[in-house]
Amino acid sequence: MPVFTYRGVNKTGDTVAGERSAANKAELQAALRREQINVSKLSEKGKEFNIPSFGGSGVKSKELAIFTRQFSVMIDAGLPLVQCLEILAGQQENKTFQKVLNGTRASVEGGSTLSVAMRQYDKVFDPLYYNMVEAGETGGILDTILQRLSSYIEKNVKLKRAVQSAAIYPTAVMSIAAGVIILLLWKVVPIFTTLFNGLGVDLPLPTRIVIMLSNFIGSIYGLVILMFMIGSFFAVKFWYGTPIGRMTLDTLVLKVPLVGPLLRKIAVARFTRTLGTLISSGVPILEGLDITARTSGNAVVEKAILATRKAVEAGRSLVDPLKETGVFPGMVTQMIGVGEQTGAMDAMLQKIADFYEDEVDAAVKDLLTAMEPIMIVVLGIVVGGIVISMYLPLFSLIGKLAGH
Repeated sequence: MPVFTYRGVNKTGDTVAGERSAANKAELQAALRREQINVSKLSEKGKEFNIPSFGGSGVKSKELAIFTRQFSVMIDAGLPLVQCLEILAGQQENKTFQKVLNGTRASVEGGSTLSVAMRQYDKVFDPLYYNMVEAGETGGILDTILQRLSSYIEKNVKLKRAVQSAAIYPTAVMSIAAGVIILLLWKVVPIFTTLFNGLGVDLPLPTRIVIMLSNFIGSIYGLVILMFMIGSFFAVKFWYGTPIGRMTLDTLVLKVPLVGPLLRKIAVARFTRTLGTLISSGVPILEGLDITARTSGNAVVEKAILATRKAVEAGRSLVDPLKETGVFPGMVTQMIGVGEQTGAMDAMLQKIADFYEDEVDAAVKDLLTAMEPIMIVVLGIVVGGIVISMYLPLFSLIGKLAGH
């Protein structure tokens, strides 16, 4: 049985760490959760420094949503669980997902429940997924739970696309622009420099600045700067992997104009959608808050949710601790308060999620609309400035020749 090292925070807020044996990570996480330890780090002993496999689980959210939707229809039609998994695995084109489904089917055939079988593949089926499946199995409403899960994943995919569209367009434009500018300075400007040296003309200040930048790009210093930038990127990425780095960067990002409000709306939409789906599926509120915190995607929001969970565990209502965190907008906490009083918390959370997902779509469109002219103007000034500065000495030379 493998040995795992873990680190986390107990119910009194103290940091705890140690080593334990368990069949897999999911089993140990469940055991620590029963002891009210919120795990921040968990790794198998001897494999702490393995190089991570880029690409995550190898299963896309869209594939998981389609599988869940088909699974729910088959369960609703009365097909046995093992047969459903066998059929879905057989028609799965993604070989990684096919192996996961076959492994899950084998575990179920061996007498395991579906939720426990899915816990073995926590890279594909996250805590939200297998906890909801467990609630469905316990309540005898697995088909309904799977329908809710597929709807949740589909809406999450839509939200992720909105975020990607906000990031991909400006990133692509700026990357292409940077490539064009470097190419101009590296290859084109030296040709003009040779020409000017041969003609012996006096160079105006803009031309001298561009030639100086071109010489810098073509020298060893340019390569050093490039290596420094790449090193800085990986250093920041590594630092973001630490609790302090993640909290610092996530706090700063939420304060950035235009981007910060958008990310806050995304966090609210994700929080309310996840918690609403869990509560409506019969997952206990404390377990729901714990899962929601881990899937929030932002350290500031995660800390706020965990603080709320601690207050709810102490016997307080949900709305007051949420207000005290200062992370969630007033409208959100007011609507959650109404949901608590009327006993319709799950429905209210879903309505808040719908509203904020629409807000995210509108914010993304506004952001792209605002950024597009700014990027065009900046690129026009930079590229146009380089080109004009190269032609200024030629204009001066033509003027002198025309004067003679």
